[in-house]
Amino acid sequence: MTLNHDLHPLLDSPERLEHRLKEIPPEPGVYLMRDGGDRILYIGKSKRLRSRVRSYFRQSQPLSDRIALMVRQVCDIEFIVTDSEAEALALEANLIKQHQPQFNVLLKDDKKYPYLCITWSEDYPRIFITRKRRIANPKDRYYGPYVDTRQLRSTLNLVKRIFPLRQRPKPLFKDRPCLNYDIGRCPGVCQELITPEAYHQIIEKVAMVFQGRIGELESLLTQQMQTAAAQLEFEKAAELRDRLHGLQSLGVDQKVALPDDRISRDAIALRLGERHACIQLFQIRAGKLIGRLGFIANSDDPGSILQRVLEDHYRRLDPIEIPSTILLQHPLPDAEFLETWLSQIRGRKVTLEVPQRQHKAELIAMVERNAAYELARLERGDRRNQEALNDLAQLLGQTTPPRRLECYDISHSQGANAVASRVVFLDGHPAKQEYRHYKIRNPDVRSGHSDDFASLAEVLQRRFRDYDSPQTLIESPDYPDLVVIDGGKGQLSAVMKILQEMGLDQVLQVVSLAKQREEIFIPGCSEPLDSHPEQPGVQLLRRLRDESHRFAISFHRQQRTKRMRRSRLDEIPGLGFQRQQQLLAHFHSLDYIMQASPEQLAEVPGIGKRLAAEIYGYFRG
Repeated sequence: MTLNHDLHPLLDSPERLEHRLKEIPPEPGVYLMRDGGDRILYIGKSKRLRSRVRSYFRQSQPLSDRIALMVRQVCDIEFIVTDSEAEALALEANLIKQHQPQFNVLLKDDKKYPYLCITWSEDYPRIFITRKRRIANPKDRYYGPYVDTRQLRSTLNLVKRIFPLRQRPKPLFKDRPCLNYDIGRCPGVCQELITPEAYHQIIEKVAMVFQGRIGELESLLTQQMQTAAAQLEFEKAAELRDRLHGLQSLGVDQKVALPDDRISRDAIALRLGERHACIQLFQIRAGKLIGRLGFIANSDDPGSILQRVLEDHYRRLDPIEIPSTILLQHPLPDAEFLETWLSQIRGRKVTLEVPQRQHKAELIAMVERNAAYELARLERGDRRNQEALNDLAQLLGQTTPPRRLECYDISHSQGANAVASRVVFLDGHPAKQEYRHYKIRNPDVRSGHSDDFASLAEVLQRRFRDYDSPQTLIESPDYPDLVVIDGGKGQLSAVMKILQEMGLDQVLQVVSLAKQREEIFIPGCSEPLDSHPEQPGVQLLRRLRDESHRFAISFHRQQRTKRMRRSRLDEIPGLGFQRQQQLLAHFHSLDYIMQASPEQLAEVPGIGKRLAAEIYGYFRG
């Protein structure tokens, strides 16, 4: 249900606030806080919506600085009633992933730590490491986030040596497998020499490694090895023996072993800083540490942080991955619900415990020490960024450090495939969700004729054309405190000319950064600012410029590759864009298309015998 929208904060009108709160039912569900621009500020869940939402507005209720700032902006409250708190928990996670509210920090994907992904939705699943947990298909699974990236890569490399897995995202050859098949590293996925069902069975064993079920997997392989030997299948038994030895080597580097080697448990602890909280979760299976996961949140009540992290983490896991015991550093605000919910998912009793002494308490203390080290590393990075921002503000004569920095760069090959990039740093950190690509539309920029000045002017005009007045730009949430142009005085002059025509030159601070001497130019000055290439503020601009250059180059290469792949196909009569895509999807390469016979070409959907003969004849013209 959606309540009536009002542009004024609810705190400014006690009568309207009380009226809103009375309309919220005392049932389980999800609530959404909105600001005056109808943007979602915060999404939460509760088993009693009315009392939970009311707690935000009680003067006696202590709130963190982050939540207090959010409450002052709330102009409307929306709610969705569910049948149970478990349903509310799932709905809350989906809505947060969809809307990414500003004040929800715990359930957003953290790019700091990597995940391992298995694409179960495919006939031949891929296994890869990624820092973006985007669930495009509900069948795909993500394990992590892992703190020790080196250990994760080492484990994955070892797994690829133990089990025959696909080693390449695309086939190396069209009609035969590569060397990996000959040496037993790959079962011939590219030529479908193994059925999807059989390959899924291999992947299921691999998944057991990252689920912490190595002991169970060793028992399974031992049983299969003994069965194969009994049936005189000695070659198969030898393969299973080698896999067993490889699995046993995974535990050689274990640094933690607990006295009780029968218990599987998770231990979670955190360390709070002024702005951030670093959370560590240790996965103990059969007395050994098999995984160390990391999470980052804004500082808040420790119990609330742990509750939300655990809810989000265990929602992603298979029931068999949930341990019987979870050790906590702090009591949870709603431990009874979490315990019941996890027990229902697992099908067996799950116990939450705050240990006070002996081995369990020592384990929690060790987890907390690791969280403290992660927090110290994070805060060192924040301090370096803040020093750079302060230095940059002093260099440019700004009274406050710039928060949002935007940088623009152009990339082309002698005018061909000209593109531009926009890279954004927020508080000194890359904000990749704000990155943008631009294809240059200027007809004068073409192969053999480049014009970086005109290209930059076009991009800046497209970036700011939707703002009808300077005040509208200043009040917008994506107003840049500093715009950086990759280039010298010429590029800066071209950009300032278009901004003057738009009436925005007085509200935007623009500088250019020349590559050779890392000189900073500002409008109206023929000489660069007095700066040193190694001072913190200039180093920050260099990181911003280099990231913009990388982003532009990668997009340009992508466009150039597409153009090269399609250029010769465009010349074939009757072969439109859709059929070109079908050909490339089938053969994966223009070279393979050129070598294909008419019969092989005709196998592609949409390519009949007549068109296949046209294509075949064109390449042999």
